[in-house]
Amino acid sequence: MADYMDFFNIYIMGSVEMLFQFYFLTRILKRKVKLSFYFLFTVCTILIMHCISVGTIGGFGVFVFLLTAGGILICRADLKSSFLYAALVVEIMQLCYGMMKSLFSIFYPLISSNFYGTAGIVFMLVGEITSLILAGFCYYIVYRHFSCYTTTEIQHMFLVLIPILMIFIMEEYINSVVYGWEVIESDGTTGYMINHGQMFIIQFLGIASLFCTLFSYEKLLQSFRLNTELSLLEQKEHSLNQYVEDAKSHYEKTKSFRHDIKNHMVVIKELLQGGKMEQAIHYIGDVEDIAEELLLPCSTNNPVVDILIGNKLGIANSMGIDVNCSLLLPYPCGLRDIDICIILSNALDNAIHACKNMDAGTEKYIYISGRIQGDFLMMEIENNYQGNNIVKKGTGLSNIKTVAEKYNGAISIKTQGGIFVLHVLLIIPQ
Repeated sequence: MADYMDFFNIYIMGSVEMLFQFYFLTRILKRKVKLSFYFLFTVCTILIMHCISVGTIGGFGVFVFLLTAGGILICRADLKSSFLYAALVVEIMQLCYGMMKSLFSIFYPLISSNFYGTAGIVFMLVGEITSLILAGFCYYIVYRHFSCYTTTEIQHMFLVLIPILMIFIMEEYINSVVYGWEVIESDGTTGYMINHGQMFIIQFLGIASLFCTLFSYEKLLQSFRLNTELSLLEQKEHSLNQYVEDAKSHYEKTKSFRHDIKNHMVVIKELLQGGKMEQAIHYIGDVEDIAEELLLPCSTNNPVVDILIGNKLGIANSMGIDVNCSLLLPYPCGLRDIDICIILSNALDNAIHACKNMDAGTEKYIYISGRIQGDFLMMEIENNYQGNNIVKKGTGLSNIKTVAEKYNGAISIKTQGGIFVLHVLLIIPQ
């Protein structure tokens, strides 16, 4: 009977545990793996663990190494992510098993001695199933809250790995000390004086400390992301304010030119009447140069927006992107210039970034259009892109949506056949 139980514990439950851990590792790493690879990984792991003999901490290291190798070779994940989440997965499994072992050991002595054999098997099976359920719940929390990190954030998360490993090492040390108290019974036999209640509390505090560490790191990351977004918004606000100042300067230059155009015409007329044709042509050329400097690539009827679009479209043209603008805006109106600039600057930045990432030699374009219809302003920004149709809603689109909602409007996004179209609807305040 003992041989069957050993076979069941080592091979059957060992296979289930490794399969369980590897499955959740692939989910946390967000990789799709064929069913055959799960079977292959489990078989190889059981064979390796059967061939080597290591202690508890050594076994922890071997498990982590095997899962890390599986994450790299099978899931095609990077080394840092594979190692970090492999250590996390193994520690959670061992802590959950330790908790359930201690908990069931508390109730096991309450069973009548007539049922020890049967009850032992039942308790073992129930304990295994309960441990897997608890571990699965913990893995789900990790999957939902701690798996969407960038490469930089993963690197910072290695700071969390140190307390995670310390929690495990201290828990194993206490475990070995408690289970190492050998006592001599009254009949001369030896045994161990174990307080399973204390062990359960230690295991519970271990897994609680683990998740407290992870949630604390998540809060720090959220604070860091918020500070980064605020810094970017401050930079963008500064840029938009600069566009406003440039627009005012451009307006003053245009106003000055229009004021002086009558005098220029008088000078040209006098030169022509005096027969000084060459001087008149040279003077006209100078006037054309001044007028050329005042021209913008897009005229929207809003000087601030003209400066902004002129700047963005100039960047796009320098990258070989075909641009076209047919946008007319009311000026002045109840829409703040800075709000319109937030919409257009974020939309054009996204469009330029999408076109920039396209292969060289492919046609790239950005089209801007918009019109007034009643009390509504409708804008459309269209560009082509390369890749799948998944839209990552980052800070840019979030800022556009915020401005649209400020004016009781809305945004809509359409992606089809490598074409991205952003529609923005604003209600003009009266």
